[in-house]
Amino acid sequence: MRKTSVYLPDALKRRLSALAERRHRSQADLIRSAVEQLVEGDASSPAPESPVPGRLVGVGVGPGSADLLTVRALQALRRATVVLAPSTDLSAIGRAEATVREAAPDVVVERMTFAMTPDPDARRAALDAAAERTVELLEAGEEAAFITLGDPNLYSTFSSVVDGVRERRPGTPVLTVPGVMAFQDLAARAGLVLADDQQTFVVLPANEEAVCEAGGRVAELLADPACTLVLYKGGRRIEAIGERLQEAGRVDGATFGELLGMPGERVAPVSSVADRPASYLSAVIVPAVP
Repeated sequence: MRKTSVYLPDALKRRLSALAERRHRSQADLIRSAVEQLVEGDASSPAPESPVPGRLVGVGVGPGSADLLTVRALQALRRATVVLAPSTDLSAIGRAEATVREAAPDVVVERMTFAMTPDPDARRAALDAAAERTVELLEAGEEAAFITLGDPNLYSTFSSVVDGVRERRPGTPVLTVPGVMAFQDLAARAGLVLADDQQTFVVLPANEEAVCEAGGRVAELLADPACTLVLYKGGRRIEAIGERLQEAGRVDGATFGELLGMPGERVAPVSSVADRPASYLSAVIVPAVP
């Protein structure tokens, strides 16, 4: 048997060690299997893209189902030399990390804590700490991938992280990998067309009381029958949302989805769930009237 030496960067060594421990196999066995797959595979396949030192990549991992991670997202996670995952506590597995664990158990993450609280000072302190750690990694030559539920460009913590990084490190290259949104998954599950022909489509955060009260923004949009309305962050306001739907005559066909692809998921007509509590990770689709 001929011996071969292979150099592995430290970040890859850490991921290899973690994978070997999870699969109860030696690191040498895993390397041998990977080489066999490469040699026996299609030689015409393009070589994987190399990481870009100092680049920050936002990776959308979808609403929660591991099978909704895109091929591009998986490639980005495996290309990055460090993968960052938001969490409420360093000992807690966040939703995005749980999705990645199921879809790509070989990917090792570093958790970052974010404050889910109304206190703006606490939120700012957590964001500052996350930005500073990210800059530290980028300055060390890492390509850092930040995972986020849904898409990194819509209602994502990633945009705030980018702002903090660029304040400290102007010119940082940033790339985003799009992810499937919860409302897309919910529409598919419920068999709903989001918009057709000349109909309009509006996504609205519904976590503020004024938005959902009588005469608020929700009521205003529901008055247009050609408008499909998607409500995010409205779990605490689901009762008020139900009342606005009843008043507008739009409750028929309105669909509620919660924790899609996660334990405890629920998909149901809004009329059947508006009288009970719902989580932050919920969405409502009110389809346009045909």
